[in-house]
Amino acid sequence: MTSLCDFPAVPSRSLRVLGTALFVAALLGGCGDRQAGNLPPFPSAGQQPLEAPPLSLIPMPVEAKRLDGRLDVGTATAISIAPGDADAARSARYLADLLQRTRGLTLTVKTEAEATSGSIRLQLDPQAPVTQAEGYALDADEKGMRILARDESGLFHGAISALQLLTPDGKTGEVTVPAVAIRDWPRFSWRGQHLDVARHFVEIDQVKQVIDAMALHKLNVLHLHLSDDQGWRVEIKRYPKLTEVGAWRTPPGAGEQGSPTREGGFYTQDQIRDLVAYAAQRHITILPEIDMPGHAQAAVAAYPEEVGVPAGQQPQVGVNWGIEPWLFDTDERSLAFIHGVLDELLELFPSRFIHIGGDEAIKDQWEASPQVRAQMRKLGVKDAHAMQGWFNEQLAQYLTAKGRRLIGWDEILEGGLPESATVMSWRGIEGAVQAAKQGHDVVLAAAGWMYLDNLQTARGDEPAGRLSVLPLQRVYELDPVPSGLTPEQGKHVLGAQGELWTEYVKSPWHIEHALFPRLAAVAEVSWSSMQARGWDGFLARLPSQLARYRALDIGYSDGAFAADIELEGGPNPVLAGAPAKIKLGNQTQFGQIHYTTDGSEPTRKSPHYAAPFAITLPATVKAAVFADNGLPLAATRSRSFDHAGLLSTDSQGLVNCHDKGPLGLRVPLLPDLDARDTPVYNVNVFSSCWIYPQIRLDGVNTIRVDAARLARNYGLAHEQSKVHQYPATTPGGELEVLDGCDGERLASVPLPAGDTLGERFPLQATLPARTGVHDLCLRFTAPITGPLYAIGAVHLIDIAAQTPPAQR
Repeated sequence: MTSLCDFPAVPSRSLRVLGTALFVAALLGGCGDRQAGNLPPFPSAGQQPLEAPPLSLIPMPVEAKRLDGRLDVGTATAISIAPGDADAARSARYLADLLQRTRGLTLTVKTEAEATSGSIRLQLDPQAPVTQAEGYALDADEKGMRILARDESGLFHGAISALQLLTPDGKTGEVTVPAVAIRDWPRFSWRGQHLDVARHFVEIDQVKQVIDAMALHKLNVLHLHLSDDQGWRVEIKRYPKLTEVGAWRTPPGAGEQGSPTREGGFYTQDQIRDLVAYAAQRHITILPEIDMPGHAQAAVAAYPEEVGVPAGQQPQVGVNWGIEPWLFDTDERSLAFIHGVLDELLELFPSRFIHIGGDEAIKDQWEASPQVRAQMRKLGVKDAHAMQGWFNEQLAQYLTAKGRRLIGWDEILEGGLPESATVMSWRGIEGAVQAAKQGHDVVLAAAGWMYLDNLQTARGDEPAGRLSVLPLQRVYELDPVPSGLTPEQGKHVLGAQGELWTEYVKSPWHIEHALFPRLAAVAEVSWSSMQARGWDGFLARLPSQLARYRALDIGYSDGAFAADIELEGGPNPVLAGAPAKIKLGNQTQFGQIHYTTDGSEPTRKSPHYAAPFAITLPATVKAAVFADNGLPLAATRSRSFDHAGLLSTDSQGLVNCHDKGPLGLRVPLLPDLDARDTPVYNVNVFSSCWIYPQIRLDGVNTIRVDAARLARNYGLAHEQSKVHQYPATTPGGELEVLDGCDGERLASVPLPAGDTLGERFPLQATLPARTGVHDLCLRFTAPITGPLYAIGAVHLIDIAAQTPPAQR
């Protein structure tokens, strides 16, 4: 099969060098012909490599050597380009702009036949020492910096590496660069980031900011998810109702708590052309996705008669997250509609690949259709899964005739794969292995590593998202070439990409919080060889990247480094009278934690945490985290400790009633609220039941629950029968409190009347006397056909807290 070496963002075929044993294993994945040989030579000139801290480069180059010497760069330094070298001029201007924004250093771009001494020279050179597509050579010494590449993409990536060398410390003004020799090229030609603009529309300027951030990380594919049940986002002039109707929805709770009364938006064709050009200038190709045959409700709402939905069954644009039953039909009229959409899409997007989705298409509509069943018999298709295979084959043939290639999610394997199809594996790596063994190209977008809408930490200050925590290290650990592939099969791995679905990510700040710094890990996974990669080295290089984020006003999450402030041994020993000791740490176990207990803000001069320390309640502990070089890693976190707090927990401290694991989702008060301070709740859509685990109940006689009424907007398809209804004693249901989920019922509180979404209210009850440590089971018995009830916090109140002070 052809591979992504044909991808428009890569102007020439990638030649992977198998050379020395140091790089053999790392270069088994990727694309292009493989030729034996050695790495391009490094300058010698009597220079010897020196032991030094790692260079602050992300992604890590194939080889980077520090040499003896240095280059001082200041306002007198020029960025030098050869006359007539338009490609170099573009990269030079981009470097100059970023350097001014990140370091406040203004360098002049100078056109000259020979580089001025001490300048930064960018030059396309057919004899550049790195032969691989998108590769570059960068050398720096007291005479200047020289960046050479054989193609414009490589020169651009070299400029990004130059920027990183020039911004190592978060400071402004003049900078000293160590003498270095870098030889670098990407392991994979597909280095992507997916952005779902269908579930929540993303304004064009925010998409451009994502593109700029991708360029900073040497990523080259932006996968735009342009249609789904909840919205159609690209103008199709032949079918105007796709955006007139399909781009807009009325969200649950519209008008409540400031929620919008209408949600949506779309990109005009002129905006798409501008966006495609903007990305291309940064050597990024936009991959469009139109979901077919499933996730089609927005299209069905706009054109039910065209896509073959049975008469009288026109839905509204979807408001539920999950899986809905609406499909494109398989008849000639539906395919003609799809061809009309594709024709305009192909005019807008030059991408070699076109993504057709293909995932989560439940076949109830087809199986209930006499016409589809008759068509299946005529075609000799055995079942509805095979019918989707036939449907995909029609799309693949149409795209092939137009000079394009079909790519889809790994479900397209289930009905038989078109010969020319490429698979994007999201349900783990198994789809990639299966497709590659069949001779199909694959892209790794595995949910267990690459789904960036998962929470980054288990901290209570995380915003909405999926509750399966995806820490920075987990992203970094992915090897896009699964171990189950032979070297020959591994050639079918085009690369990897991060995924950002937006059911629970609505705002620009939330997009940045979800993407960064995990996008840096995605970049290194998809660019760097396995031999060049290393978690400890990545962490050591990351503080400089975080400083660049701050300079560029990128609102990254610092959760991986933020201080966790905990009671050693939990609250129960302190409730029993033991001394309170504070334990500090963070997810990555990286950085220096400094803390205070006097209410002041911690600095590097504050006490350095080395071991648990005692406090006297009540107390407030604040902690901040710094890199060894002084760069901040995480903002101050604060936690107050008092008797009432020991008997309270927020939503993040509750667990699942069935396996005592995560509850599944962390959702906002209303689906379309986007403020940073929007309350969020951990819920399990199948069971309105929580456990407050292992809490000491001695003296506790009251419970107060901060509850809320949320939207039950989840398309569960065939899983709907698994939603559990707890028996109620009143029509509206109750909050029940049990001693363990199989134990005695301790209290029952009727839920307030009404069904207004976004309403918050306290529920309080008296508890019978208990001693010792117990699991408290909290469950709602409200009808599962109505709102979803949720818990924001649980407060236990003991007799001591209710006893008035003695009178003197």
